[in-house]
Amino acid sequence: MLSIQFPLCIGNTHSHHREYYSCHSKTVSQKRNKKIIMAATINDTANQGYDRSKEVKQFDDSKIGVKGLIDSGITSIPRIFIHPPETLSDLKSKRSTRLPDSESNLIPTIDISGLEDSNRRSAVVDKVGRACREFGFFQVVNHGVPLEVLDRTIGGIKGFHELPTEEKMRWYRREMGSGVSFLSNVDLFHSKAASWRDTLQMTLGPNLPELEEIPEICRNELVDWNQCAKQLGEVLMELLCEGLGLNAGKLKDLTFLDARTMAAHYYPYCPQPDLTVGIMSHTDPGVLTVLLQDQIGGLQVKHGEGWVDVKPVPGAIVINVGDIMQILSNDEYKSNEHRVLANGCHEPRISIAIFFNPLKRDSLFGPFPELISPEKPAVYREFIYTDYIKRFFTKELDGKSLTNYYKL
Repeated sequence: MLSIQFPLCIGNTHSHHREYYSCHSKTVSQKRNKKIIMAATINDTANQGYDRSKEVKQFDDSKIGVKGLIDSGITSIPRIFIHPPETLSDLKSKRSTRLPDSESNLIPTIDISGLEDSNRRSAVVDKVGRACREFGFFQVVNHGVPLEVLDRTIGGIKGFHELPTEEKMRWYRREMGSGVSFLSNVDLFHSKAASWRDTLQMTLGPNLPELEEIPEICRNELVDWNQCAKQLGEVLMELLCEGLGLNAGKLKDLTFLDARTMAAHYYPYCPQPDLTVGIMSHTDPGVLTVLLQDQIGGLQVKHGEGWVDVKPVPGAIVINVGDIMQILSNDEYKSNEHRVLANGCHEPRISIAIFFNPLKRDSLFGPFPELISPEKPAVYREFIYTDYIKRFFTKELDGKSLTNYYKL
């Protein structure tokens, strides 16, 4: 078994973890919250002299990922994963506050079957449009993707991440030259603190990688999921366009169906989930994201000043609006901040996101002319997609800095 040595912070809290966390309850007392934040602050002060960049590089060079750290038997997380007090404070307030039942499942679940019927389609368009305007998130059921495909895809990704570390190292890289990449934290060298997850990335469109480049343990599953997700993406893009009063094929004509990338995340058990995150609050850069998640939970969406859970619904697929869709819609649709809590369950959390982006990367993008008027002028300036996406990948995942940058 490979292992990597890091200076570790704050003593073993495993017994406290069992006391305060389970898969069904992540509440902690306010007193414990204060202690955690105070401990993180003290630790941060004590370690001001440590070479973070060196430890980040050491972790990346090891190619073992977060799963490898857990396999090595650690009971405290390395300090490169500890987030600042302001982040931890926000997480604790959410964990210690239970929403009323009427607000605990705000993200709508929409049945998108029967779209051939014009009345039924109109009703679905209304629901999708309302969800895009209010939350930027919704779940779809009766979407036409066989449940067997969903289950096999989750199983295949879980299988890959649980391969022996030595096998996974073949794919560990930060560049996507071969179309497939295994890594931990896409923003590892830009972020203030690392997050507790590993990721298998893959280019899906316009063409899949060479089949031998795709890990055999999930090869057939990802080929099938890509085809199903592309078909679902086309349906969703039509509904989003119709919700804006546009021609149903407008997004497809702009090649947003053709350039697709996948990020298949693995969130292993974290021995100190109150000191880190699964993924920081961020928005997605593309036009829309199709997300398959298992039943563990942990995904949260910004709502007002707080956060709401995107509770797993058996057989459902999560859909969210991306930054470009917010810009194209001239702020009609909302690209919402979302995050994933560190996983306090001993069972890993699996999620597979497919991001839809334009194939025409040198084209100009901005608000649709049909949505600009004297009463509602353009909110954003035009930009070339290559400049836009370069900006996304050279910064830390944080909030809505992309849409804010292009605002007039």
